[in-house]
Amino acid sequence: MHRHALPTAGLLATAIASLFAGPAAAQSTTGTSTEDSQATVVVTGTRVSNRTVLDTSAPVDVISAEMIKNTGVPEITQALSVALPSLNFPRPGLADGTDTIRPATLRGLAPDQTLVLVNSKRRHTSSLVNLNGTIGRGSAAVDMNTIPTGIVKNIEVLRDGASAQYGSDAIAGVVNIRLRQDRTGGEATASYGERITDYDFAVTPPPANANWGTQDSRSRHDGETATVSLWKGLPLGETGYLTIAGEYKDQKHTERSGYDTRQQYPLVNGAYDPREATINRFNAWYGEPELKQYTVFANAGGDINEKVKWYGWASYQRREAESGGFFRRALQDNNTIQIYPDGFLPIIAPDVDDFSAAGGVTFTSGGWDFDSSLSYGKNKMDFTIKNTLNRSLGPSSKTVFEAGGFSYDQLTYNLSAVKQFEVGLASPLNVAVGGEARREGYKLEAGEPDSYRNGGVRLASGLPTASGAQVFPGFRPSDTSDSHRTAYSVYGDLEANLLPKLLASFAVRGEHYSDFGSNWSGKLAGRYDFTPAFGVRGSVQNGFRAPSMQQQFFTSTSTNFINGVPFDITTFKPTDAAAVALGAKPLDAEKSTNFSLGAVAKVGRGSITVDGFHIDIRNRIVLSENLTQTNVRNFLEANGFPGVGGGRFFINGVDTTTKGVDVVVNYPWNLGSAGRFDLTLAGNYTDTEVTKVPQTAALAALSPAPVLFDRVNVLTFEQGTPKTKYTASGTWNLGPWGTTLRATRYGKVLTPGTTAALDHTMSARTLVDLEGRFAISKALSVALGAENLFDQYPDPYPAALNTTGNAPYTNYSPFGRSGRYVYARLTYTL
Repeated sequence: MHRHALPTAGLLATAIASLFAGPAAAQSTTGTSTEDSQATVVVTGTRVSNRTVLDTSAPVDVISAEMIKNTGVPEITQALSVALPSLNFPRPGLADGTDTIRPATLRGLAPDQTLVLVNSKRRHTSSLVNLNGTIGRGSAAVDMNTIPTGIVKNIEVLRDGASAQYGSDAIAGVVNIRLRQDRTGGEATASYGERITDYDFAVTPPPANANWGTQDSRSRHDGETATVSLWKGLPLGETGYLTIAGEYKDQKHTERSGYDTRQQYPLVNGAYDPREATINRFNAWYGEPELKQYTVFANAGGDINEKVKWYGWASYQRREAESGGFFRRALQDNNTIQIYPDGFLPIIAPDVDDFSAAGGVTFTSGGWDFDSSLSYGKNKMDFTIKNTLNRSLGPSSKTVFEAGGFSYDQLTYNLSAVKQFEVGLASPLNVAVGGEARREGYKLEAGEPDSYRNGGVRLASGLPTASGAQVFPGFRPSDTSDSHRTAYSVYGDLEANLLPKLLASFAVRGEHYSDFGSNWSGKLAGRYDFTPAFGVRGSVQNGFRAPSMQQQFFTSTSTNFINGVPFDITTFKPTDAAAVALGAKPLDAEKSTNFSLGAVAKVGRGSITVDGFHIDIRNRIVLSENLTQTNVRNFLEANGFPGVGGGRFFINGVDTTTKGVDVVVNYPWNLGSAGRFDLTLAGNYTDTEVTKVPQTAALAALSPAPVLFDRVNVLTFEQGTPKTKYTASGTWNLGPWGTTLRATRYGKVLTPGTTAALDHTMSARTLVDLEGRFAISKALSVALGAENLFDQYPDPYPAALNTTGNAPYTNYSPFGRSGRYVYARLTYTL
């Protein structure tokens, strides 16, 4: 079919030319339409109480609640992906738990190298560590979609490193989700949509003399999604507020499999089984997962007296998801034909429970403004494996297994103080000091015995069979853990105008972790305004990311067959004796050096920002390759680990250099009787180079020496996310009418293979989104829209790279592979 990128570069050039051809009136925040948006005060990246979005020393984007609502599937990560040119949100499939908790990337870095805050307080991460061949492999990131969109006032995104200001993880930047503080008002929203799409794929020719044909295209109506959300502001006393939000989401899965031309059944008297001609050969769930999601969130606060205020929030989400594994054909050895005579599609069904609570007080004493808070968050993920079997139990095997799971929790206490001093500078010197104490925990629990054990039933040939549930063997008792660590930090932050036109800030932070030790980070930033309408800004800093609990304590074991012999292959803890024998060491922190330089221009009420960045990261933590070579097994046996078939572990040792530039233009026109038009143009270029990969002396001594971080993973870092991304978005409003038109162009992406011959390149694609709105009354409005209006897909794999037919598209696609989404939304203002 005809999937070609639109000429976005030319459109952007024309739009920019027209921008400077006439009089100007503009906005500076993303997704807002207020005339005074330049006056928007931000709290991220600065501790000065009245700093506006265009007066900061680092780039800060503000994503409005209105823009989040006006996306087809209103969720935070999706809204950020279409608003920010440097943020991508791939949607992997056939990737176990990563289908359910999907990470996002900022500036091409790892998902766990962006810090997420809620009301400027550190948010807890997901308990899931991504292990499969997806973007973000080896990382455990915050699941921002645990926060309902109705509770969000806006989102501030700091596109600059900030470890010296906020601590670990802020190498790429900071996402700060600010909550509503409404005493009145509210809104109820109901939306429904589905995928209406056609897609093409390459097909492997069927065997000779096959009694079935082929198919290379398909039409689908699926992925039906219904969302109901509500937020309401209530008064607490004379000055207090209670804002509550609830959301329910019911999403059906999408199926984007190719046509499986492989033989499905054993031969009958030397001929193909007649069922080969009638079986459904679109046999995979490859796309969006099926899920039901329930979320509640409450945010409250008020005055205790004139000098003391209190605040707090709490949230809970229950997510019940289902996604597929690879189809098991009837003739395969891992099928029991008495249970599944036509083969089976195993289903991975995680249940995710996410809870958070926070409370604090702000008060004034001795001229200092204090903030004292305590927050807690926990994410728990339990796996049920359905429509499967344990082949080693034979025909008596169950078909549903409880496979165990894991949880992560975080308890944090913060104390900060801010005061301004007159010291003879062009502005008061803003002094901020503070400290933080944090306790983190990670727990892994085993599944039921049948989910992991070997029942001893062999194949007809006498060969043994794999242990545990097909597609996802349960966690074994030997995998379990219950671990904790503590971290303490102190920081200081100075900011002032040294001269009327020269703003400078300096931050320093010291951290001590009970597991890996201490770290110091510093940041120097400045801004010089040549005129009230034009200034330059820049920063230099060092940052860090502490190894996560998930990276240190996750472990799992499965049976792999090597030349017909079963071996237990383990994801080892870095401190496991077998991993240590292979050269593993206790994990240390990742370190970074960040440089940025940019310019800000105010054009009327609008803005143009250009910000370049250069980020060197040392000692990145990665998940090694599976080390299952014969010489590795022999080495382990010789060193006291007989029967261990090999495995993988997390290790420091990858160095990278990332450089690029972000450009953002905001420009609104007041068209008088024709309404108002708001234009946003944005672009990003990011280039990452791997300059060092890890080695261990033990493995280097083997011949041939196993590779710890191979070509696939190196090229995933360098070319697995688009180097360029451009967006052009326009919103028009006139009376009760409104519309939004948005085009996003993603640059090409490489899905690397073990050799160059197995590489697959996804060419550039432009996706267009369109929404129209009409206010039926002051309280009631309706919207109709389509995301990916022209039904774009990534380039399908050639047949040689998709021999199963199960997965015809790359998991690296920055916009997924589910096609056009058409929706309607009804909103009632309370």
